[in-house]
Amino acid sequence: MKRYDNLYPEIINFKNILLASRQAQKGKRFRDNILEFNYNLETELIRLQQNLTDKTYQPGAYRTFHLINPKSRLISAAPYRDRVVHHALCNIIVPIFERTFIADSYANRIGFGTHRALKKFTHFARNSRYVLQCDIRKYFPSIDHIILKELIRRKIKCSDTLWLIEAIIENSNEQEPVIDYFPGDDLLTPVTRRRGLPIGNLTSQFFANIYLNSFDHFVKEKLKISKYVRYVDDFALFSDDRELLADARAEIEAYLAQLRLKIHPVKSQLFETKIGATFLGFRVFSDRMRVRNSNLHHARRRLKRLKTDYAQGKLELKQVTQSIKSWIAHLEHGDTWQLRKQIFTSLHFKRK
Repeated sequence: MKRYDNLYPEIINFKNILLASRQAQKGKRFRDNILEFNYNLETELIRLQQNLTDKTYQPGAYRTFHLINPKSRLISAAPYRDRVVHHALCNIIVPIFERTFIADSYANRIGFGTHRALKKFTHFARNSRYVLQCDIRKYFPSIDHIILKELIRRKIKCSDTLWLIEAIIENSNEQEPVIDYFPGDDLLTPVTRRRGLPIGNLTSQFFANIYLNSFDHFVKEKLKISKYVRYVDDFALFSDDRELLADARAEIEAYLAQLRLKIHPVKSQLFETKIGATFLGFRVFSDRMRVRNSNLHHARRRLKRLKTDYAQGKLELKQVTQSIKSWIAHLEHGDTWQLRKQIFTSLHFKRK
């Protein structure tokens, strides 16, 4: 397996850091912290480049909040300066790993995404009798730092780049506690091994794909499952052979244990596709797709907040329009004409 060296000069190149600053502020450039950074942009970027060059760079503290969509998740926002570093790093190392990813992994990849994943899932669901659908329990809080760094070292041997990667990983803030035992553990193992990545980071999303990349290949190449889809920690295997999928579940659990991961005991089920399989907010049937009730309730609450924020002058009409268009585009992937008509024809925004 080829390992890559001499990557750090590309990462800390000023042109790459400048590009990273533009990427990091996309859609957010009018926020106070970004405006302050950009006021002395060249000076800030030169200082950041120097910190990276002499390895005095130290990631800052995270700002955290809980997001309920539909389940509660701890979201961590890194300081803007650190987000620039994340983009600078990913600009160089993502292409190295990207060519090793399978075509059936859709999250956080350019040219993939939720809609392509849903399309592939729907195709498999409508052309297979059974589905084994699984959800990894507390995925981001469970990612083991030692294992993750070992997986990264399989492709990268540049010591300076590894220093930066490890600085980002080790600076991960405290995540939701996970106490799981695996073969070979003693009583203290689950509390002494560092684990967990902040969900809001670009690097975390990328590292999450690296962490399950070998698992993807295991499913496709060892278990010989041709119909497979994964989006972050949700994955599904399809077949007309129920026994094949039942046997696959046991092997999947054994493999994931090597990564110190477990599938959710309730959300992971083997069933006939004709009863409807739920994926990325839709329930997929043989002849139609419906929006999950929980997603619909969340959308109605979001629209209500948009109306309130617009009425109070917190949002401009352009921002409201963009948000609504995004939601409509998502709904259009299902059989939702009547639903869209019901929701949006009676929707009125006005200032107080």
